[in-house]
Amino acid sequence: MIAAHGKRYDVELPSGEIISCVTRAKKSELACGDQVEIKSTSAGEAVIEGFLPRTSLLYRSNDFRKKYLAANVTQIIIVLAAKPSYYPELLDRCLIAAESEGIRPLILLNKADLVESAESLAKLQLYKLLGYALLSLSAQEDITPLLPWLEGQTSVLVGQSGMGKSTLVNALLPEALVRTREISSALDSGKHTTTAARLYHLNENSHLIDSPGLQEFGLAHLSADKIEHAFVEFRPFLGKCRFNDCHHLHEPDCALLAAVAEGVITESRLQCYHKVVAQPA
Repeated sequence: MIAAHGKRYDVELPSGEIISCVTRAKKSELACGDQVEIKSTSAGEAVIEGFLPRTSLLYRSNDFRKKYLAANVTQIIIVLAAKPSYYPELLDRCLIAAESEGIRPLILLNKADLVESAESLAKLQLYKLLGYALLSLSAQEDITPLLPWLEGQTSVLVGQSGMGKSTLVNALLPEALVRTREISSALDSGKHTTTAARLYHLNENSHLIDSPGLQEFGLAHLSADKIEHAFVEFRPFLGKCRFNDCHHLHEPDCALLAAVAEGVITESRLQCYHKVVAQPA
């Protein structure tokens, strides 16, 4: 399934033909990238009977609903920019979601030509030290630094509106004609240009899913233990606190608090953990 339009779905056949499909159920749990089983109903139309087991599923959730972003992806490209300014917490939440599904993350700072990008890149060095891949480029000038990262991967672009995701897709696939709009500098935010996730083929072995702009990334589906484990720098210290149910707040002999005191874990990342656990959605 390569795209959704309300209750209708674009499904690409092995031949490359794209047909319009519906589901039998009123509520669908399909995600862009799902491999589906269909039954033809008329010329160019079919009904989706089900989907095959997924290797990964990237989604966000709150207490009431789930929002599926992409299925069967191997890489999440978190697109940031200095202008409009990105939300650091959204970056952390995307990384948590990726870690929980075993999806490789790539942090991409777009609009590197802007003066403000130097400060953003300096702040992002923390994530590079944690082992995350960090790439800086300007999609309007040169997209070639991204190409090796896309080869052989099924990647999904995620990020706030205005970060330049559609510009990246346009640079990679000019024929896609993805619409872009000017950033609303007064609101310091971008205008939505992508309304639904869509899958594109870069070559036979490399695929790209462009997703709608995000303003939040709920993680209500993850337990505190899974969130804790998603912080990669926490892992060497997990299970080493005095108390098995340690919340890493002020408990005595807390291994994480000791690591913060020693400078092994940053205070900002521990605070982020507490915020996400307290307000996962």
